[in-house]
Amino acid sequence: MVIQGRKIGASEVELIDGLINQHEEWGRTRLSKQLCELWSWRAASGQLKDMACRTLLLKLDRAGVIKLPAPLRPANNEIRNRSVRVVEHQTEAVECKLQDLLPLVIRIVEPRDGGADLFNCLLQKYHYLGHRSTVGETIRYLVSDARGRPVSCVLFGAAAWAMRPRDEYIGWEPTQRASRLQWITNNTRFLVLPWVQVKNLASHILSLICRRLRDDWSARYGHPISAVETFVDRLRFRGTCYQAANWRKLGQTSGRTRNGKYDDPPRSIKDVYLYALTPQFRGELCLKHSAQRTGRGETLR
Repeated sequence: MVIQGRKIGASEVELIDGLINQHEEWGRTRLSKQLCELWSWRAASGQLKDMACRTLLLKLDRAGVIKLPAPLRPANNEIRNRSVRVVEHQTEAVECKLQDLLPLVIRIVEPRDGGADLFNCLLQKYHYLGHRSTVGETIRYLVSDARGRPVSCVLFGAAAWAMRPRDEYIGWEPTQRASRLQWITNNTRFLVLPWVQVKNLASHILSLICRRLRDDWSARYGHPISAVETFVDRLRFRGTCYQAANWRKLGQTSGRTRNGKYDDPPRSIKDVYLYALTPQFRGELCLKHSAQRTGRGETLR
């Protein structure tokens, strides 16, 4: 089997069973971290891929291949999402020409700095999907105008594991996708605050962020990214701002979620958009050799 990009055979299952049987006192977090250490399963930044390993273990457990220990405590994602801190913010109408807001200030929001609470509060209150806890490689941007007024929140996170329109457009094989998926990010949230009514602002923000996103990702995670994807709910939006920012519409989703199963109820159909961050994006994503030089002098592994 290939799960979360790793090949899992009899020896891997035997190792997992051995750890579970020999350390009955371990919880699932301890188990996944130990497996990451034994497999040297790390991101390019050197961080253990603990969440990917936990997902792998859950899939094996649900398939009846292994028997995980019971959780030590209830999952607290929903508790965290309900307890987003309320931050005071102005809601005065902003209606003007785009040039009157420039230059925009775009800053990365760190998990524990002062902007994180405001970012989370704005998403929770004004985005139709609300705020959700994120795992893995993530970057959050808070966008303000020249007067320091917040105008937008933009969140990038994990790409969809499999997406037919995207995968056919890239032209990669399943093994390439498994090893290179982290070189794509998903624009999971894009919010222009509802009291900000400025023509062309949304597409301008997308263009500015896409110019810096590859470098920001390299600085944070030790590897660049080659492309950005997003899904636009056809019942709510037309995707005009993505089209104006030169994102390519590739097709539509099948109605399943990122980790959904075939017997799960279908979700709304969404349009699939992709933006290439480098002209060599296919060569980077379809890498077949263990190492290759990019145009920026980096070694890809």
